[in-house]
Amino acid sequence: MTDTHLTQTRFDSFALDQRILAGLADAGFTFCTPIQAETLPIALEGHDVAGQAQTGTGKTAAFLLVVMQRLLSRPAGQAEGRCRPRALILAPTRELAVQIHKDTLLLAKHTGLRSIVVYGGTGYQTQRDDLAAGVDILIGTPGRLIDYFKQRVFDLKGIEAVVLDEADRMFDLGFIKDIRYLFRQMPPIEDRQGMLFSATLSYRVTELAYEHMNHPQLIKIEADQVTADRVTQCCYMTSNEEKISLLLGLVRGWPDGRIIVFVNTKREADRVWGYLQGNGINTAVLSGDVPQQKRLKLLRDFTEGALPVLVGTDVAARGLHIPDVTHVVNYDLPEDPEDYVHRIGRTARAGAAGDAIGFVCETYAFCLPDIESFIGAKIPVLPVASALLAEVDPRSRLRPDRADREDRREGRQPRGRPAERGEQRESRGRRVREDRPSKVQPSPVSEAPVLAETPALVEPVIAAAPAMEPPPTPKPRRRGSRPVAEQAALTSPPPVAEAPPDGSAEARDGEGEGEAKPKRRRRRRKPAAEAPSNGALTSPSSTPETVD
Repeated sequence: MTDTHLTQTRFDSFALDQRILAGLADAGFTFCTPIQAETLPIALEGHDVAGQAQTGTGKTAAFLLVVMQRLLSRPAGQAEGRCRPRALILAPTRELAVQIHKDTLLLAKHTGLRSIVVYGGTGYQTQRDDLAAGVDILIGTPGRLIDYFKQRVFDLKGIEAVVLDEADRMFDLGFIKDIRYLFRQMPPIEDRQGMLFSATLSYRVTELAYEHMNHPQLIKIEADQVTADRVTQCCYMTSNEEKISLLLGLVRGWPDGRIIVFVNTKREADRVWGYLQGNGINTAVLSGDVPQQKRLKLLRDFTEGALPVLVGTDVAARGLHIPDVTHVVNYDLPEDPEDYVHRIGRTARAGAAGDAIGFVCETYAFCLPDIESFIGAKIPVLPVASALLAEVDPRSRLRPDRADREDRREGRQPRGRPAERGEQRESRGRRVREDRPSKVQPSPVSEAPVLAETPALVEPVIAAAPAMEPPPTPKPRRRGSRPVAEQAALTSPPPVAEAPPDGSAEARDGEGEGEAKPKRRRRRRKPAAEAPSNGALTSPSSTPETVD
């Protein structure tokens, strides 16, 4: 790492509290980065700031120093009942929130200010209890913050400083309504200090700043190029079928590298992981469906060097400070050029050097011109030499266990396991129908052996039954007698039916009077003892001689 990214401005040249300077000394910070040198003079005077700078240039430390100085220079108010934090820092992703909290603990070690972080995916009750105990600096993601706020665990009436980090990402992830809701619960903009930071300041982000901040001053650190100048960029024109072979060949050529491979979808992340892991390269996947505890462990292992390769979606492209990342591989080029800037910004951080490699494949080749136009430079195209293509056995791919990476809802079938025949289960509050043969109810005496011996006739008989008859009518109850008659008609010549005895159901069908009691008796009679009950085949005044 070099110091060429620093200015000649020292932190001790500002009117910072001695306890803050002690934390800076412990962290080894002496000189400011350009964004810090431009932001601190304005923000320490109490003005609102909207800052833009390249990723990895120290924006987090810039707003943390301002927040701590403001809280230390003003007496804390008396909390009444609920927790009342004095500063709120909003982050779009869990990983970024955790990283900000880690930096806060480092810089505020001597200040006595209490800070906690809240985010979704883990530790619900623990975070709730820590927050209810009281806090000075609250860091979190919008969803979990609003959850606790609506439970009245804390309020925002005592906010003296609010920070919105990676503001453009808030829009991309759909958090803007949540952000506006939280702003409306705070004191008026004249009574609090607001700061907004991002690698890119779009028009919608600028509009948000002017709407919820008090005449913010824009600070833009212009560079010769949009991407970090110490990132060496190149790309390979490759087919979709050669991408895995090329990736394996490149990774094997970086034995001491710390590599992040970016893909556009979680499914492709699983596929890339399967080939890397199946070919002896220790790899992990960082995507949205990985449980939070496992995500934190993977980041810790990757940061410490125990894990050489990390395959991730854009969840890992924003705000993560992972030191000494040597290579970033865009296995899939991003469709948004800004995401390309954030991705390759994971390397060459804090003045270090790094390499960014892009695969220009058949699927995402159309993204390259937009990326080059956005960064204002042409990306060199290197030839795909045969020595770079590793031999890959298709059978070497491993399949990830989804159950380990996804918290299933209670009662949901694991992915890849078909339901048993006739099995009942609950899915989203709706009962799944069983197989139709399991719903056929045989009659008590005579029908059970018939259905057991001729299962092939069960489905046609059910299909021939009236589909929309109301349950209270007796016809569905008589449906069980039809298989006997139809089976006889299909398997043997038409038999001659014996004349029904006096008082039978068929003899009474044409009488027209006193039908109530015979109907009840008819339902209780054994189906084998009665002739076909299709009234359309019998005349009102005669007894049928044959069964058609």
